[in-house]
Parts: sequence; structure tokens; C-alpha cells
Amino acid sequence: MYSIGVDIGGTGIKAGIVDCKGKIIYRDQCKTDVEGGFDKIISDINIMVRKLISDNHIDKNEIKSIGFGVPSFINKQGKVTCVNLKWHEVEFVSKLKEVFSEFNVFAENDATVAALAENKYGSMNNSNISVLITLGTGVGGGIIINGKPFVGAHGMGSEIGHVVIGENIYDCNCGNNGCFETFCSATALIKYTQIILKDYDKNSIIRDMCENDLSKIDAKMIFDAYRQEDYLAKEVIIRFKKYLAIGIAGIVNTIDPDIIAIGGGLSKSSDIILQDLKEMVRNHILYKNEDFADIVVATLGNDAGIIGASLLN
Repeated sequence: MYSIGVDIGGTGIKAGIVDCKGKIIYRDQCKTDVEGGFDKIISDINIMVRKLISDNHIDKNEIKSIGFGVPSFINKQGKVTCVNLKWHEVEFVSKLKEVFSEFNVFAENDATVAALAENKYGSMNNSNISVLITLGTGVGGGIIINGKPFVGAHGMGSEIGHVVIGENIYDCNCGNNGCFETFCSATALIKYTQIILKDYDKNSIIRDMCENDLSKIDAKMIFDAYRQEDYLAKEVIIRFKKYLAIGIAGIVNTIDPDIIAIGGGLSKSSDIILQDLKEMVRNHILYKNEDFADIVVATLGNDAGIIGASLLN
């Protein structure tokens, strides 16, 4: 038997047929047609999934389920509001069940399904209580307890990126100030670097990297500059890690997980991020002399969304 996982992103949609060992045996992808609207995206997914099945000569009876990861909260009625996709309370789950009526259909937040994959086959393999923190454009999170995703009483659990951990120089897109993702995302790193370079005429090599066009700055430049001991990059990364440690300590103090994995695009710089991070976290936890969660880098990369979606049931 096989399962299908579909990972819906703001720019692309990935789908894969996954075997019983968590291996993606066939895959496909398409562009996310945000401007085409909700119905167009669902239609594109339908075409891609059915083509994936037929082109690889898989009998429909061999597909036990299709799971979907979506970059948003799914409420109890199966509705989704997602700014990046321009969806407002769309009938997501009911539409999927209509389009794929012959299959068992499941859906969950994308970071949650990625955490499910990491818990089953990756960096958090078979731990009882595990947390995935995805550091990318924003900060996402997934909590897995005894092999099951924790989503809370109303489906709003695991929104780690919107835990308030301090007072910041700009407001989050959600309307609050001080959200985790306004300190520890790629967007946060870039914004803070731009502000410093704009307001202070500092001689940082980041200016050379971006050809003095601050709009060209990306997170990789900042980490590369850090490796070259650029003082501005050091200031930015030290601040980033300070708040990352505070955010992780809050998770430790709240649910005391076995393991915390760092995923997302920024995890490519795990050599910098993980260095001394555990001791920084220790400074903020309640019981400073006790053992606490291992902090590791996620291992499944871009496949986590497909594999995790395929595990939904």
C-alpha cells in the first residue's frame, strides 16, 4: 500500500507517492497559481495527483490515503485563511473530500506534518515528545506527542512563531509586537541588518555583498559575512541567537520535550546556529542544573512536507 503526500507552499506545490517505509518513490510539482484563486489551485492539485498515479501505473486501490500540508491554521470546520495564498475562510477540507471522493483525505498545518515526518523517519525519530522549529521566511512549529501531532483544543496549537518573546522594532504581520518570528526568521535577520545599515554608516562587508543595494540582502549573505568575522553580521547573529534561546527555553519550560529539531532554510547554517545554543538556552530555563531537550538539526529537508502529509490518518 502507498500514501500520497501533498505539500502546498506559497510559490510551489509538491506531491509524492510514499511507500510504507517513508520513501518517496514518485514525485511531481507545479507552480502555486495564487492569482488564479482557490479553485484553480485545487484543480491543479487534482490534475497533478491523478497524473502522478496514472503515469506510474499505480492502482487507486493501492492508495490508502492522501494527506495535505497547508501553510495555515485549519479550523474545526475545515476552513482555511492564508494570507500568502490569498485565501479567506475557504472550504479547504470539504473541497478536497469532494475532489478526491474515492480516497481517504486528511489535512494539517505544513509545519506540523513536517514535524510528523521528522519524528517518524528523521532527526526526532520515535521520541515521545518532540518539537520541530522551522526557521525560514517566518518561524513555524510542530509538536509531536507519542507519535501524534498536537494541535490543541481548537486546532490552533503549535503556533510557535507567534509566541511573544520580547519587544521588537517592528510589528509582526499578525498585528502583535514581539513574536518569535520577528526575531528569528530570515525576514527578521534581513530587516534588522537593513535598519542598521540604513541608520548607521557602518563599514560592513555586507554592503559589498549586496552592491550597496540593501534590498538585495538575504540571510545567506549575513551568515557568510559572520563566517568572515564581519562585526555587523556578528551583532545581528548574536541578537538572533539570543532570542532563539529565549524562545526555545519557553518551549522547554512549557512541555519539556525529549528533542527539538531546527529546520527551514536557515538550518543550512546549523554550524553557526547550534554552536553554544544549548548553553544559551540553559540560562533561561527554570531548572538550570537538570538535563533538558537535545537540540539538533532536522534531516529530511524539503521532503519532510510530502512524507509528513502522507502519514496523516
